[in-house]
Amino acid sequence: MVKGRVQGVNYRATTQGKAHELNLTGFVRNLNNGNVYIEAEGEQDNLNKFIDWCYIGSPRAKVSEVNSVEGELRNFRTFEVRK
Repeated sequence: MVKGRVQGVNYRATTQGKAHELNLTGFVRNLNNGNVYIEAEGEQDNLNKFIDWCYIGSPRAKVSEVNSVEGELRNFRTFEVRK
């Protein structure tokens, strides 16, 4: 979960690009409360890099908080932007 000014600033598209760069699968989507929700799977090193990147995000984003928890493996095939 990513909080702050993260909607309307190209956060989802840049998140997808970063996930592809790090060979991660999963998805990113906006929530009605203004947060961005992400599920990602991949190598632990790449996941750690991805979480670190989430604190920065897209150039116009102002991230105030990133919360991550380990969940069940879902075996995603790609990383997609969901509505």
